[in-house]
Amino acid sequence: MPIRTFKPYTPSRRTITVEDFSEITKLKPEKSLTIPLKKKGGRNITGQIMVRHRGGGHKRRYRIIDFKRDKFSIPGKVVAIEYDPNRSARIALIEYEDGERRYILHPSGLKVGDRVMSGAEAEIKVGNALPLAKIPEGTLIHNLELLPGKGGQLIRSAGASAQLMAKEGDYAQVRMPSGEIRLFPVNCLATVGQVGNSDHASVSLGNAGRKRHFGFRPTVRGTAMNPVDHPHGGGRGKSKGHNQPRSPWNQPAKGYKTRKKKKIWDWMIIRRRTKVLETV
Repeated sequence: MPIRTFKPYTPSRRTITVEDFSEITKLKPEKSLTIPLKKKGGRNITGQIMVRHRGGGHKRRYRIIDFKRDKFSIPGKVVAIEYDPNRSARIALIEYEDGERRYILHPSGLKVGDRVMSGAEAEIKVGNALPLAKIPEGTLIHNLELLPGKGGQLIRSAGASAQLMAKEGDYAQVRMPSGEIRLFPVNCLATVGQVGNSDHASVSLGNAGRKRHFGFRPTVRGTAMNPVDHPHGGGRGKSKGHNQPRSPWNQPAKGYKTRKKKKIWDWMIIRRRTKVLETV
């Protein structure tokens, strides 16, 4: 998907780039597949701010996506490709032969009029969902399940894909976008192909206003605050203070691991993720 640029008739226009949207074929969503989405402003159920710098943004409705792909052995036709404000990927509207319509993640190369199907007997082509046991080794996949029947939880963002490396017994080895190689049960479903809109990461917002449209509010640096407000604050002149990077509540901001050790899953990881992302 091409990236559009503009003539620099203002300073911010020089750096602004936008997505081309040339693959979008339908502007308004399927009303039966959307639900209201209330803004939370980074607050939890008690009203306390859990995530700072959130608020405002454009009004959205949530599109109900079929991550489970559990409509087995019923062919569907791609009716439209739409924009989804809630994710980086595009979504495809599928109409099945029994008349039901569902949204799926739009894989790269899937066009209006193409047919898709899910199930063990589906053929190996872009947009079809099959168990890992039925997918040939070396195939690029996305929307991968962690547990059979739970629905795709991994590899769902724009341009993402994993590669099926090997199959042995009840488990398959999959190389993740991070470079990690881990085991998955062979009866987990995955969709063939790479998620579309791969140029999403190349877009430059260019000015603060576009960031506000996404629901992000300004962030003040800790060094610009007073000592009472932040551990980095104060000092004579513009001083860093040689402090370790910390949050306003004095928690380390770098090199502080918060992930709990889940040893029950460690045996499924064949190789840890690499620091330099590998190209699949």
